[in-house]
Amino acid sequence: MKAMTIGAPPTLDTLGFTERADPGAPGRRAIRVALHGSSLNYHDLGVVTGGMPAGDRVIALADGAGTVEAVGEGVTDFQVGDAVVSCFFPDWQDGAPTIGDFRRTPGDGIDGHATETVVRPATAFTRAPKGYDAVEAATITTAGLTAWRALVGEGALKAGDTVLLLGTGGVAIWGLQIAKAMGATAIVTSSSGEKLERARDLGADHVVNYREVADWGRAVRDWSGGGVDHVLELGGAGTLTQSIEAVRVGGQIALIGTVAGVTGDVPTAALMGKQARLQGLIVGSRRQQQEFVRAIEATGIRPVIDRRFPLERLPDAFRFQQSAGHFGKIGVDW
Repeated sequence: MKAMTIGAPPTLDTLGFTERADPGAPGRRAIRVALHGSSLNYHDLGVVTGGMPAGDRVIALADGAGTVEAVGEGVTDFQVGDAVVSCFFPDWQDGAPTIGDFRRTPGDGIDGHATETVVRPATAFTRAPKGYDAVEAATITTAGLTAWRALVGEGALKAGDTVLLLGTGGVAIWGLQIAKAMGATAIVTSSSGEKLERARDLGADHVVNYREVADWGRAVRDWSGGGVDHVLELGGAGTLTQSIEAVRVGGQIALIGTVAGVTGDVPTAALMGKQARLQGLIVGSRRQQQEFVRAIEATGIRPVIDRRFPLERLPDAFRFQQSAGHFGKIGVDW
């Protein structure tokens, strides 16, 4: 069985196919899944290029979707032929977070989904949204669920709220679609005028080019009439000051990414004055993913996939991701 494994040392040039033994029949409470699609995340990029330490020769990619081929004794959630999608934290089933590392995250601490077939506990998957192909389904594992948890699970998003989304990557675009489906007003930032126009086409009510508007936090605050209710903060230290400026008194900032810096000064007085909630979060639980799947089917949202690559061109897919030219998600199928 072919599998795309992380090289030694981990680089895009050493990322390649290796032979793995077929996982065989599923044991008790496990399922065998034929995988057909995945999507890329910046976490994956960090792992395959050595920016985030991982296990030796681990199979790449956190996201994975496919079809159940066999079920083990005691499995009641799935049957043969079901379309399923993986969980980022397969051990976090429900409740408050108890996991603060990636030792049990597929494609990092354990083998991921860049392979033909896996046998895993049934609780490591959920049902995929009806009508989604494997690549579409795989976009919910990391990016989609992160946006869902930030806005709905933790933020209690409701109609009439205002949401600020930093950038036009997978989490931000999922956040835009969720916000609009829930009846919220959405503001998107980017340095690309073309991407901002695409965001408008998806329903963005206001856009800000942060290369043209240096004080974009104040601009967002003024446009929204005193500040936004929710911020999906994907930049980290490099953008947090502006996000605090943009949020309303009593609003919420979900700290999700660090693409603009992993450390830096936090204007604590400004944050205190806003009485805003700043919460770091990483993806979500299996129960939240199940709730997200139901919401997708109720609203008809479909993910935005910029480009698809075959699995054998996974290094090229990551190079495209490095170029930062994509809008939404990058898919991989086989």
